[in-house]
Amino acid sequence: MFGLDDKIAALSTGETFLIVIAVAVLLGLRHATDPDHLTAVTTLVAGGEERGPRQAGRLGASWGLGHATSLFVFGVPIVLAKGYLPEPAQRAAELAVGLMIIALAIRLLLRWRRGAFHDPHTRHPRPRARSPLQAYGIGVVHGVGGSAGVGILLLASIPDHLEALAALFVFSLFTAVSMSMASASFGYTLSRGPVLRRFVTVAPLLGALSLAFGAWYALGAVGAVPYGL
Repeated sequence: MFGLDDKIAALSTGETFLIVIAVAVLLGLRHATDPDHLTAVTTLVAGGEERGPRQAGRLGASWGLGHATSLFVFGVPIVLAKGYLPEPAQRAAELAVGLMIIALAIRLLLRWRRGAFHDPHTRHPRPRARSPLQAYGIGVVHGVGGSAGVGILLLASIPDHLEALAALFVFSLFTAVSMSMASASFGYTLSRGPVLRRFVTVAPLLGALSLAFGAWYALGAVGAVPYGL
């Protein structure tokens, strides 16, 4: 994003294993701040029945582990053999990410529409909570879309394959760690009294912005609008 990955990667020349791993950690932490990641996770957490830091962190960790799984599985052939998914498959994966963000946004807006956020003391039908396994599956889909991301391409430039694989594993792992931290922080913010009371006014805005972003992302994946940061 905005060339930050390249600046981080420039810290390493591939000569020292510890430096390579440190760079992978930084890339992983930075990777989680991409707009599509933050949009997906914040909408996932906000649309849930429980939005405390522990529950949000658990959902974020599950999402991040699913994302990390895809990054590693699809990153291995890139690192070892410069083998990429065919362009149609990459576009299909990116389209799936956009549609997933749209679905999460619609779920949030529907819950707001039904009054789920208006009065914490008012009883509403409790929707089935999003399970960690579901969050993991969402993360897997999102990770496939990001498997040709800048971070993996930079790690693929490491000449030693063993070091590159270790760096890929660390990179993938720390995307999960950072998403768990981001989700827990977001959940903590939402659970505070003043924020919780005002969430009814924030929820439709968050949902609308996420819906617009998901639509732009999906259209960009099929080349209908300018795409990329």
